Amino acid sequence: MPKPEAKDTLLVTLSSIVKRLDLDNFFQAIQPLEVELGCGDASFLVEYARQNPTRNFIGVERLLGRIQKLDKKGRRLGLTNLRGLRIESAYFLEYLLPPHAAAALHIYFPDPWPKKKHRKFRLINEKFPVLACNALVPGGTAFLRTDDADYFQQMNEVFAAAQEFEKVETPAALAAITTDFERDFNAQGIPTLRAAYQLK
Repeated sequence: MPKPEAKDTLLVTLSSIVKRLDLDNFFQAIQPLEVELGCGDASFLVEYARQNPTRNFIGVERLLGRIQKLDKKGRRLGLTNLRGLRIESAYFLEYLLPPHAAAALHIYFPDPWPKKKHRKFRLINEKFPVLACNALVPGGTAFLRTDDADYFQQMNEVFAAAQEFEKVETPAALAAITTDFERDFNAQGIPTLRAAYQLK
């Protein structure tokens, strides 16, 4: 796959969904990688990539209209450190991302699946810390945000039970960059619940 120029699409067309990605061919420069799982309209990731040109970013989103916004916004700013993939997040993490490739995972406002019978569909479940451990470099961090108190409790419980991780603070500069959902929730008076867990 040729390395992208800013004028080209930032969206990756997968030649296989069973082979690990060759990240060396994704970006113009080899730099630390951060991944947002469920990037929505990419308002957070595009701004974060703009502010951090010495890092590379991948946004993962299963909805076509949303991932197309990443492409449009990123190309408008001429970002060459940003790529997007349209695929389900847990599958990407388990089967496509090479082991220990990411310096950070960003999971912001994932679907809370509030009904008890649907909670098995939550991205952050008892299996997730294992996936995160395999995806992150040593010292890498999983950054979490939600508006749902029950889901937030579950997030903290599953990571607290994973001895490979320790709880850390979210840097203020990172917390200041908001998502589209976050701005909407905050405007309604709904606070953002944040947590971060670093791989030891």
